[in-house]
Amino acid sequence: MKSDPLDAGAEAARATQAILDDTLHGAARGVVVDSPPGAGKSTLVVRAARELAAAGRPLMVIAQTNAQVDDLVLRLAEKEPDLPVGRLHSSEPDPYDKALDDLANVRTSAKAADLGGLDVVISTAAKWAHVKGVEPWRHAIVDEAYQMRSDALLAVAGLFERALFVGDPGQLDPFSVVGADQWAGLTHDPSASAVSTLLAHNPDLPQHRLPVSWRLPASAAPLVSDAFYPYTPFRSGTDHGDRRLAFAVPSDGSGPDRVLDEAAEAGWGLLELPARHTPRTDPEAVRAVAQVVRRLLDRGGAAVSERSPDPVPLTADRVAVGTAHRDQAAAVRAALAELGVPGVAVDTANRLQGREFDVTVMLHPLSGRPDATAFHLETGRLCVLASRHRHACIVVCRAGVAELLDEHPSTEPVRLGVTVKFPDGWEAMMSTWDHWSGHRVAWRP
Repeated sequence: MKSDPLDAGAEAARATQAILDDTLHGAARGVVVDSPPGAGKSTLVVRAARELAAAGRPLMVIAQTNAQVDDLVLRLAEKEPDLPVGRLHSSEPDPYDKALDDLANVRTSAKAADLGGLDVVISTAAKWAHVKGVEPWRHAIVDEAYQMRSDALLAVAGLFERALFVGDPGQLDPFSVVGADQWAGLTHDPSASAVSTLLAHNPDLPQHRLPVSWRLPASAAPLVSDAFYPYTPFRSGTDHGDRRLAFAVPSDGSGPDRVLDEAAEAGWGLLELPARHTPRTDPEAVRAVAQVVRRLLDRGGAAVSERSPDPVPLTADRVAVGTAHRDQAAAVRAALAELGVPGVAVDTANRLQGREFDVTVMLHPLSGRPDATAFHLETGRLCVLASRHRHACIVVCRAGVAELLDEHPSTEPVRLGVTVKFPDGWEAMMSTWDHWSGHRVAWRP
């Protein structure tokens, strides 16, 4: 079925209005919103904050990292320059983005009492947990609620009366340095996400979803939706042909150039190296990733999209490389430096969450591995790596993933009482690999 951007916009607007109605006028103590990649989660948070403030309801906003907090403050200031906003920060050196100091409507402090009376006060969950002896806010917004552990929610629950919880259920689970198997399946599992625990105790809370991804192109949204969001499906806000990626320099016939042409045409490209068990920082695969990025920039790529009918040059800051491990990211950075490529974002899936690029290059988590561990099969990690792009994603991997998955069937224990929100990693790995194999370019460096 052809996707109509106007129809998609209307569908997204209806969903947003229903969320705002429940937030501003509903009687429930909580409202939960599931947001797929690029569906406008931050836009929703900013709009909800503005409307609550305009209705005379001061609120607190809880995010999970300092970068997320600073981004929300900047977005609010851009949309509402006269709205008084407080940025509650830690007492550590350089606790926030210094760009906030240039905003006349933003007040910063390490003490919540100094920010009393402001329309909106924003901070991390970790900082809010130390706030005591203040009058509870009537409203709160919890951003990236699926990244928040339930014990972190418990630590701040006394600070507000009602809350809007917004997050992406397909991304990485909350991080915990302590094993939590002894609590698995229990409603008070401290390592579970804030949303899953909230709904376990309050199943009747209003639940919404944002139905349209404005980031993922029509070539990517169906695969990402089917593989990672089968219970909360979404579609792309654009149709095939609305976005185009073209190169000024023709292909030289090499593997990297051929996979770039495939990705420009189809939205996906798989550069498959010969099957081999390798160290985690596989030198050949790392060099292949760096060569793909080098050729991507050398060939003078330009992108056309709904944002601009004229071709926009594809620059290094609009390209990212994603890996499963930090040492792999470090190896790719070094390889790019050797090739004279600065300015490309290279990081793990954890650190790329929430970010958006025109083109991404992914080192597949199972490339060169002799086994398929729970870490490498984690659904959220693959989802993040496969959902950062607006135009194309190139996967670099050694051959043999299908065979590896066949030899290592999913062995994760079934936990009674655990709500299944998305398929396990084995199933997601297999379905995405099947799709990407249709865009394979075999290459022996």
